[in-house]
Amino acid sequence: MSDGNFNRALLPSTPIASGIKMGKQQMKTKAVSVFKDTIKEKFPTLTDEELQDIVSDFSSKL
Repeated sequence: MSDGNFNRALLPSTPIASGIKMGKQQMKTKAVSVFKDTIKEKFPTLTDEELQDIVSDFSSKL
């Protein structure tokens, strides 16, 4: 009798799911990069520490 677990080798491969995860990660990386560049342009007086705090806060909210 099956307990709900089965041999995953019998299932077809799903490259779509891994592709979606990779695409999401790439978009997150691009978003953080563009956000950092925009903040640098709009607020040139920010120190590196303040900039890093803002970027890390933004990144954690994504």
